[in-house]
Amino acid sequence: MDVGAGDPGLSPFAAALTRGRLPAARRLLGCTLTDGVVAVRLTEVEAYAGSRDPGSHAFRGRTPRAAVMFGPAGHAYVYFTYGMHWCVNVVCGVEGQAAAVLLRAGEVVEGLDEATRRRPRSRPCDLARGPARLTKALGITGADTGSWLLGGDRLRLLEGVRVPPGQIASGPRVGVAGDGAARPWRFWIGGDPTVSAYRPAVRRRRRDAEA
Repeated sequence: MDVGAGDPGLSPFAAALTRGRLPAARRLLGCTLTDGVVAVRLTEVEAYAGSRDPGSHAFRGRTPRAAVMFGPAGHAYVYFTYGMHWCVNVVCGVEGQAAAVLLRAGEVVEGLDEATRRRPRSRPCDLARGPARLTKALGITGADTGSWLLGGDRLRLLEGVRVPPGQIASGPRVGVAGDGAARPWRFWIGGDPTVSAYRPAVRRRRRDAEA
């Protein structure tokens, strides 16, 4: 499905995802991602700017792994990290210019029993508190990369009530080093208990940037 900022058939919510990574990141707070059984209300996200962002998988251009990040907006980019976890992003911005928003944390608002089965021994506020926990609670794997989140695929992104600007906090991204470390592109709902803890970057040999 090919969509873009000039498509008159876009809903206002879909159009908001084409207006750039930072507006899209703020707009995603309060929205819900669901697999049809478990639903997670998003409380924390991070924006990544593709070729202009050393923290992005698309920093070095289009590759088979990161091709979906070049659009259209509204698709899922899922990647494997640390050799054990999946993370999910919402592609945003103008088609042809890679950008995405990492979904970092949320509150399980439907399917609590199933989310707990997928993440046993977790407190309700911890079920999706962190990007790897969020994907585990929703059953997301690499097979979901490229999914059209605004249409009929298994994963659906549903518009939520807008979070007032005064309730949105921002700060540096988690685990991003170098030139991108100081960019305040992580956004979260202030005071929400499901927001993950901030951790600065730790130098390591393997290159495993966020989206």
